[in-house]
Amino acid sequence: MNQPERFGEIIDTYLRHGWQLERVLLCTETLRAIEAIAATTIPSPNILFHDASVRESTVDALWFKRAAQATGREAWELRLVSDSPYALFETFEADEAEEDREDVRREMESRLIETINNARADKLSQSS
Repeated sequence: MNQPERFGEIIDTYLRHGWQLERVLLCTETLRAIEAIAATTIPSPNILFHDASVRESTVDALWFKRAAQATGREAWELRLVSDSPYALFETFEADEAEEDREDVRREMESRLIETINNARADKLSQSS
């Protein structure tokens, strides 16, 4: 399965379970692949991403949110788009300031990128 197909499969799964796609992080290579597909099959990559904001990154990942069950909190999940499922999860109080939420989300992105970079470095050192 290629990366654009992985995106579609993961998005469909999360949407079926009541999550809302909020943000998309794309590697340069993935962004080019999706733009090439969009040029021939769909009017805009925004259709694939349900109008979520798209940002270039060093990893392919998706930000989802939904109301946390019966607690009044909001759940956010940062899902890596890869063969191996990996995600970071956080809940926020209803009255938590958006600036504080954004700080936590930036930290989550940094942790995800660090984890992926460490995994890549380990893989390279094992192959040499």
